[in-house]
Amino acid sequence: MDSEPQEHARQIINLGQSNSIASVIMRELRDETLQTDRIRFRNNVSRLGQIAAYEISKTMNFKDVEIDTPLSQATGKEFVSQPVIAPILRAGLPLYEGMLSFFPQADSAFISAYRKHDQYDGFEIEMTSISCPNINDRTLIICDPMIATGQSLLTSIKEIFKLGNPFEVIVASVIASEEGLEFVAEQFPKIPIYTFAIDPQLNAKSYIVPGLGDAGDLSFGPKIQE
Repeated sequence: MDSEPQEHARQIINLGQSNSIASVIMRELRDETLQTDRIRFRNNVSRLGQIAAYEISKTMNFKDVEIDTPLSQATGKEFVSQPVIAPILRAGLPLYEGMLSFFPQADSAFISAYRKHDQYDGFEIEMTSISCPNINDRTLIICDPMIATGQSLLTSIKEIFKLGNPFEVIVASVIASEEGLEFVAEQFPKIPIYTFAIDPQLNAKSYIVPGLGDAGDLSFGPKIQE
């Protein structure tokens, strides 16, 4: 992040800046010798989803509730409203599952979007469907594990805004590129983006470098290219 004005204009929370168990999980996710173990890969992404959910929960609104313990009464906390968690299919599912385990009463939305490649190796974002509960005045958390160009994320945000007016939108990812973050921040600078790594560049096919490869393929197996 070279430009100080841009730093203040966007809300990027890099959870990988300090050493923690997340640093170990990220090392395993990037290691191509470990990526052939799909269940390990999915579980590691899910674990990062849990960590992100915990960090995001600190920013949400709570209310006091009175509860009875076996000995007396106490004051506890609960959410003012449950969030809506929305994975971008299919790569977002393991991240979503980790978040859902920390927000077990949350509602879910599902966004189907993918890169549709053309004969010149370019692509456009194809949005096929959105299944969404009521998002009005609620916290909406979008799970997009790899923010490369940012186009699929931006398209998803715009489409879901057609269905309601959330109280706030938060994005959770595993790795983001500088280019992708800037692209999204140009139109939605106030949306917080939580990630565990910010990588410097994209290659000719718009994959994050060093990145980790295709998160969807590593989680669920290679797909037939469109």
